[in-house]
Amino acid sequence: MKLLTFRAQNELKLGVHTDSGVLDIEQAVQQLSPDFNVPLTVHEAILGGTTANEALQQLVNLALKSEASASLLRSEDSLDYGPCVTNPSKIICVGLNYRKHAEETNAPIPQTPILFNKFSNTLTGHGHDIALPRVTKEVDYEAELVIVIGKQAKYVAKEQAYEHVYGYCCVNDLSARDLQMRTSQWLLGKSCDDFSPLGPYLVTADEVGNPNDLTISTTVNGKVRQNSHTSDMIFHCDEIVSYISQHMTLNPGDIILTGTPEGVVLGDPVDQRVYLQDGDVVTISIEKLGSLTNRLISE
Repeated sequence: MKLLTFRAQNELKLGVHTDSGVLDIEQAVQQLSPDFNVPLTVHEAILGGTTANEALQQLVNLALKSEASASLLRSEDSLDYGPCVTNPSKIICVGLNYRKHAEETNAPIPQTPILFNKFSNTLTGHGHDIALPRVTKEVDYEAELVIVIGKQAKYVAKEQAYEHVYGYCCVNDLSARDLQMRTSQWLLGKSCDDFSPLGPYLVTADEVGNPNDLTISTTVNGKVRQNSHTSDMIFHCDEIVSYISQHMTLNPGDIILTGTPEGVVLGDPVDQRVYLQDGDVVTISIEKLGSLTNRLISE
């Protein structure tokens, strides 16, 4: 199942992607089955797990068969997307987690996952413009697979890690390289406003299968910049969830950004680096998860 959020009446609503359009869950409940027990927010869906997903699927099936389906389905082109996960208590990132990316930046291959964090101010949705901060001239793109936690995880073994995953989505881990490299701590260059566009869909784990067997790419203004595969991860998704859970409790709705492959601007020779500029359109695509597009604009 592909979940998403969209803004309507100044609120973020829950939608489900179908081949016929996006089902407005709140409207479907009101018109078809007011007493139907179904999540109305993406966080409620994550907390509800399999039971909530089954209820959503039943509602989708009912809506598609209904004479009122046309009024309940929205065109994706008309949506004002929100981030597909709206209120994670933690945004945890894994640095240098693709072998070829570490090599292109002349960094040693990590022996344990390199962790840092971002904040909720970085979240935005598919299709939104992102302002280039005034304090940087070196904004870079990073296509990344995101793990979305579905069940509380603490001291979880690698073999049980996927039992705690709700699903996956795309993110562009935008990075101001001059700010990132100013000190040994990367946080400043990673946490500017809207630096984590997330979506367009949150795809449930059952639909994705093996997260370490997916193609991943980036285009800038239609030109391919990154073109890789999640199998190049140094630490695979189950290892990442297990490792983090040894040190902190992961809660439903927490998100983990699993690192970026080779092809970032930082990996180019210094005299050939062309960082993101006003008007650039960046698209992150991951197999089975869809494509996330945002335009960069001057602030």
